Amino acid sequence: MGFYLLAVIFNYPHFMATIYRAYHTRENFEKYKIFTLHITLLLVVTCVLLHASYRLLPWIFTLYICWSPWHYTGQNFGLLMMFARRSGATVTQGERRWMHAAFWASYLMLLVSFETGVSSDPLILSLGLSAKFTLPARLVLGAAFAIFTAAAFGPLIRRMGTRAIAAPLTLALTQFLWFVLPTLLELRANYQIPQTRYSSGILAVLHSAQYIWITSYFQQREARAAGQSRWRMPIYFLTLVAGGIALFISGPWLVSRILHYDFTTSFLIFTAVVNIHHFILDGALWKLRDSRVSSLLIDRSAKAPGAVPSATLNPAAGARATRRKFLTAPAFGIATIALLLVWGFMDQIHFALGADDENLSSLERAASMDPYDSMLQARIAMAESRAGRKGDAVQSLTRAVAINPHNAGLQHACARAMLEDGRYTDAYAHYARMLAIFPHDLDALVNFGVLAARLGHPDDAIDSWEKAVDVDPGQPNPHLYLAEAFEQRGEHAAAAHHWEQFLRFAATHQGNAAIAKGQEISATIQLADDESLTNHADAALAGYLSAIALAQRAGDAKLEGLASVHLADLQEKRGDAKAAAISYQRALELDGKARDAHSEGLDWFNYGQFLRRHGQPDDLAYACVLRAEALLAGSESFDLENSGGDLTTVKGIRREMEVRLGRKTAMAQKNVPALLARATTLPPASF
Repeated sequence: MGFYLLAVIFNYPHFMATIYRAYHTRENFEKYKIFTLHITLLLVVTCVLLHASYRLLPWIFTLYICWSPWHYTGQNFGLLMMFARRSGATVTQGERRWMHAAFWASYLMLLVSFETGVSSDPLILSLGLSAKFTLPARLVLGAAFAIFTAAAFGPLIRRMGTRAIAAPLTLALTQFLWFVLPTLLELRANYQIPQTRYSSGILAVLHSAQYIWITSYFQQREARAAGQSRWRMPIYFLTLVAGGIALFISGPWLVSRILHYDFTTSFLIFTAVVNIHHFILDGALWKLRDSRVSSLLIDRSAKAPGAVPSATLNPAAGARATRRKFLTAPAFGIATIALLLVWGFMDQIHFALGADDENLSSLERAASMDPYDSMLQARIAMAESRAGRKGDAVQSLTRAVAINPHNAGLQHACARAMLEDGRYTDAYAHYARMLAIFPHDLDALVNFGVLAARLGHPDDAIDSWEKAVDVDPGQPNPHLYLAEAFEQRGEHAAAAHHWEQFLRFAATHQGNAAIAKGQEISATIQLADDESLTNHADAALAGYLSAIALAQRAGDAKLEGLASVHLADLQEKRGDAKAAAISYQRALELDGKARDAHSEGLDWFNYGQFLRRHGQPDDLAYACVLRAEALLAGSESFDLENSGGDLTTVKGIRREMEVRLGRKTAMAQKNVPALLARATTLPPASF
């Protein structure tokens, strides 16, 4: 609240100060007509286009963010030169160039920081430069600022003394504090400066206060030089505050309430366009080589030379002619200022109510003032979610998305709310609509695929995940989902390709949160399975051995046992029964450690079948099948849909073996522990 109030008191009025100067007299309007009329009309058209096409906003907003520090730099440099001349110092061309180079270096230092890494703000585009390149560049620019500043001020201090040029030194220090020091702190803390918070945040307030200070001095001297005895600072400042409200607040409110456009987006558009207009206009108005500007800012005499007479400043020659014009009547001016101040006060109330994230009733009152504010609707949804009103939260986020469908963050938040509320069909439809707007959104593509698979649309799922792979082939999850989908369809070669891609990512991103514990081992086993099914036995063998090694390093007995069983199956197919026996026995040993009754039961059954196929005594195989049946029947994690079929199969084989054993069945049942011990210690030579 305090910061927003500072914006109303300093930021907004400082823009109006430029408007006041450019449009207050016809002479200035005509003198700078290319800026006051033509470029202004161009920016008005730009504002309309931005409201019509949200995709243009990041480009204009990025321009505003990156231009802001240069605008602040230009003002600091201009004030430095002004104070140098006021102090009586003669700045040589060489010294001026050194100063200019120092200020350039400090600006570039900050700009490079802005362009380092990927932008976390969707409205700000970034070159995404690597820190390993920008770090030395920023250090060099910081050193250049120090060297160039010393080269500029060294001779001045020797000629004039430090006291005489204290004001120019203060401006150089200001530039250091605003640009160089924050970048150095960022490098030390390894923390990237958030562009919107810095350029349009507290730095903008400081710049605006500085600007109002100098423009109010200029306007006061200009009015006195023109003989305007009724000019008063409080009235001037009140005019600036009201004008600032008109520039920044009235537009978004009117667009939102009349056209039902998103208030937050409209506010950002007006902020960017008004700032850019200010940068352009300000650069034209404030030049020390302009004799009037120079005389009023540098000459301390009461009557500045070259001051423009009152008649020139106010071409509406007579007071009676002015009063005849309704729009310039004092009553109209007072009423307009009063209306704008009331408007600004209401905007403050709206902001205060909407900023209280913990108070749902406060947020709802803010929404009643303007229901077309997507960010406000999102905050209402958060408050409703905290209160356990998940259905209401979905409705609020749905309204937010309807107000501003081009905000990807809101789209994802709405989908998450639907998922948390168990509304999978709605989330599926939501992602479909979202992808029509953001066809390359990786998370939306992946999540849409997951929901499609869950809701019985496997072809849509595969299509969505393949698009996700096209967007970013280096992401692991789409490959993982595609591998599993192709596995289910029996397309083992396609599945193997995606298992390989997933494992390549896992190998180069050890410890990455995107790879769940054990996922790499499972994927290695499944890749080996597919290699085996596509007759790549050597690759499959290497895969199983790799999975066993990974599981051993991870201490995962369950997955090591699974890999060992699959290895045994491959070894048997290749005619190496001795090696297969060793692998089966190792798997059964690991099953005892893993304590997974279902997996252990299947492994005992498979080992029993292996013994039968290789001519081992029937009672040994029978004991293995009995053990398998007991484990499957008694498993606490029994899955009726999947394991029930396994148990039925085991029972059928057990009855078949009992017929074959005949009278030996009873004896085998009494000696199961001993038979199992013999079975698991059979030497490889027995096979």
